[in-house]
Amino acid sequence: MTGIGTGLHSGMVEVAPGVRLHVVEAGPRDGPLVILLHGFPEFWYGWRRQIGALAAGGFHVLAPDQRGYAASDKPRGIGAYTADTLAADVLRLAERAGRASFTLVGHDWGGVVAWWVALTAPERVERLVILNAPHPATMRGYALRHPTQAARSWYVLAFQPPVLPELVIRAGGFRLAERALTGTSRPGTFTADDLARYREAWARPGAMTAMLNWYRALRRRMDPPRGRLRMPVLILWGDRDRFLDRGLAEAAAAMCGDTRVVHLETATHWIQHEEAARVNEEIEAFLKGAAKT
Repeated sequence: MTGIGTGLHSGMVEVAPGVRLHVVEAGPRDGPLVILLHGFPEFWYGWRRQIGALAAGGFHVLAPDQRGYAASDKPRGIGAYTADTLAADVLRLAERAGRASFTLVGHDWGGVVAWWVALTAPERVERLVILNAPHPATMRGYALRHPTQAARSWYVLAFQPPVLPELVIRAGGFRLAERALTGTSRPGTFTADDLARYREAWARPGAMTAMLNWYRALRRRMDPPRGRLRMPVLILWGDRDRFLDRGLAEAAAAMCGDTRVVHLETATHWIQHEEAARVNEEIEAFLKGAAKT
């Protein structure tokens, strides 16, 4: 792997025939494995404030660009981005790291994938950390019962047509994508340098279509197992999320057993950026089995 910063290394890992993920790695190889899964429209860089802290705590950290994003491969077709396929990437990544079990930390779409892995392969997930991501089995019912959430999810339908969403998002040098970050976060959360890195990732050939195909794949039937999760679960929720109601955190917790929900009242959807120190503290304490009460 090649160096990309102090204590960080990156390389490509094959997770399926012809599909490689770009992965950033840090921390001791013999430490407990923690896999960080980013959401839309980010890439591994969205975890830059967590990777070093977890590595310093003795964890072996893997932060992939999930399939379709940034430097990872971008297979064609909506069928390449179903929940089962995305979950299989995570399981294969852990296997390539030589681990039968691991901890998952996911934000936004990465949180949905983390939920899916935990639901379909619970024996593989030791602990689960979710940041502002709905449980797959609760989102539809919650939106039907809460019109505010249905209204907040308008963009899911807007992303469904072919070609047009890509053109709109690319217009003006990805102006709309930038606003999705800066217009829904606290002032100063994303710097000019951060935005330049995101624009570079979005501009890679095939990236925007692949990223939107995650949403288009939702048209394929998603039937996660309905059983209660038994591994310890930590849910961190920024209450000023413009996309997801705070009540989704409790709806998700109701589907789990050993669960702790932490609401950060002044944080937005971009909780790991805005409240990095608090998020790192909560995650590390949880992973070490000493979550605060």
